[in-house]
Amino acid sequence: MKITGSYSSIKFDLENGYVLKADGEMLVGGQFVVYKNSMKRWESPHEEDIVSEQDIQQIITKVEKMSNENTIKLIFE
Repeated sequence: MKITGSYSSIKFDLENGYVLKADGEMLVGGQFVVYKNSMKRWESPHEEDIVSEQDIQQIITKVEKMSNENTIKLIFE
């Protein structure tokens, strides 16, 4: 998974054609809050597909496994 973002949004590229954008905000101390309620639709060409709770949980699990002391800590709320 590739993760990119700005101060107010983040994109999760699952590297299988599916990309999910979520709103959030950068905090001090290398943390970023991701608003789970903004994780609703995949990016084009899959924008008609609804993101399931299982999809969101799988992304969170992958992010947790990828996290280390050299990455920005993502907090899902």
